[in-house]
Amino acid sequence: MAQSINLDIPDSIVQQAQQLADQRQQRPEDILVEWLTHSFTENPVETLPDSQILALCNMQLDEHQQESLNILLDKQREDELTAADRQELQFLTNLYRRGLLRKAKALKVAVERNLISPLSAA
Repeated sequence: MAQSINLDIPDSIVQQAQQLADQRQQRPEDILVEWLTHSFTENPVETLPDSQILALCNMQLDEHQQESLNILLDKQREDELTAADRQELQFLTNLYRRGLLRKAKALKVAVERNLISPLSAA
């Protein structure tokens, strides 16, 4: 069951959702619901079972996201980003950073639980 709620959402977030929706051929509302769902269903790393901890230790951006990020970073180096490109790059960079943070936490927990050996300092 779903409920309708009226929200005042900052323009920058709506624009990012609209861009992603256009790319995926979805409604921006669906993208916003996806983001909200993801942010509220993402359990703290420390509470995850061992199998999910190990999966997080090996987590990466999916192939499409990584390809898009690489293209946008190339465009940024060449100073060829459009406003839409900048927003997508910001979204993907934030996604990457959140994933990297969760991965680092998962590595710490995995070592604490003796699921993996500590990473040695070379």
